[in-house]
Amino acid sequence: MSPTQRAALSESLEVLKADIDHLRALVRPDSVPGPAAEDPGGLEDSQPPEVGLGPSVSLGRLADADVKKQRRRDKPRKADKRRLADRDPNPSAGPGPSAALAMPGSLAGADAGAGHVGHRSRASVRAEWKNIMRWSRLFKLRRIRRRGTALRLRKVVVFGGGSFGTALATALARQHPDAVVYMLLRDPYLACEMNEGHVNTRYLPAWVLPPNIVATTSAREAIEGSQYAIHAVPVQQTRSFLQSIKTLLPPTLPLVSVSKGLEVSSGHVLSDVIPSALGRKQPTVYLSGPSFAAELMDSKPTGVVAASKDKALAEAVQHVFASPTFRVNTSTDVVGVEVCGALKNVLAIAAGIVEGLDLGHNAMAALVAQGCAEIRWLAEKMGARGATLSGPAGLGDIILTCYGSLSRNRSVGVRLGRGEPLADILGSSHQVAEGVATAGVVVGLARKYRVQLPVLTAVAQILDGHISAREAVFELMNLPQVDE
Repeated sequence: MSPTQRAALSESLEVLKADIDHLRALVRPDSVPGPAAEDPGGLEDSQPPEVGLGPSVSLGRLADADVKKQRRRDKPRKADKRRLADRDPNPSAGPGPSAALAMPGSLAGADAGAGHVGHRSRASVRAEWKNIMRWSRLFKLRRIRRRGTALRLRKVVVFGGGSFGTALATALARQHPDAVVYMLLRDPYLACEMNEGHVNTRYLPAWVLPPNIVATTSAREAIEGSQYAIHAVPVQQTRSFLQSIKTLLPPTLPLVSVSKGLEVSSGHVLSDVIPSALGRKQPTVYLSGPSFAAELMDSKPTGVVAASKDKALAEAVQHVFASPTFRVNTSTDVVGVEVCGALKNVLAIAAGIVEGLDLGHNAMAALVAQGCAEIRWLAEKMGARGATLSGPAGLGDIILTCYGSLSRNRSVGVRLGRGEPLADILGSSHQVAEGVATAGVVVGLARKYRVQLPVLTAVAQILDGHISAREAVFELMNLPQVDE
């Protein structure tokens, strides 16, 4: 039996043990869970990497029945209501003599009642948390049974050696120490430095890379035998890059695209660019969400979305990336995930401009709210689902990019707001701010889908040099006052 099979069997046994304890608790419905009934083996502290966070999604008949019983237990019984009525027949009149006898002080009755309600409330919260943890174990057990023996990861290739590509390579190498993670680079000197010193000196010099990361400039060496390919090449170079390797890329090799933006020449999202560049359909998953490379390198908790029309493929990628610090939800809304990932970069430039102009928190909140509405208007016209826009790949990514100090696009906006020329800003950075190229394309899409996007259009005007940042703010504030 392989180590992976042993680990899966051990996890199944632990889940079954927890479920047996759960069934025993159901036999005694009057028992209220307490600290002594904690979950064996610390399973309550684990978080499943599967989509969804609440028991209402896939709790199952057994857990649903348990929730209903708990809710019945939480409702005050008639006898309790009668006792409360006898204690205080006229609640609106304030505490009476019987309340004063319960405890010294003018607020004694109120304090006693608050304590009683607080105890029941705490018990209810504790029981609800245990319900969520039971749902988690049941969900994981069903997933293990359905999945069977997991695919053992042996080799993965990452296209691109930028900060985010390096961070994802590091996350995979840590999660799968027996696998080899190849990074396909253009610069032979950087590849040599990474192999000898295990540091990406150009993009992430402060972190040591795992020993099972191998950098190379040979596409054949990197791709041959790989089970997954992570595409972390900037959007504007994606077409030419894929065309250069399409003869080496097996048609069945799953591609995981983590690049965000719109192609300037065509106005297309990557779900259109990739098959066009390869001349065929390639199994592809689009990974997006609030995720700074530096925090991935520090193993800080991160949640993203894996979107694909092929749900089974999205779940396979979820299983490959998921770890105790990297949560991956799944979705079939490819359009929503891609459009949000592209447009939030433009909005982040606007947020940076507000910061650079020192316009304050009120202006920042108003701008981001308006920008979120504009992204929703365009995304829904293009076929996105509303739930995607309010999830990690939508609102989550917008919040991070607009308010996070590590955001490249926000940094461009801050410097624009302070009066620096765009050419100087771009020339002083070795990292790509996709929002600069995307802004003009967004205006074209707005015209195509007949949507007005004042904030995002203003960003394109500023980047083109047609209007200053301060003038753009003045014009936006003087737009007609309209209904929500």
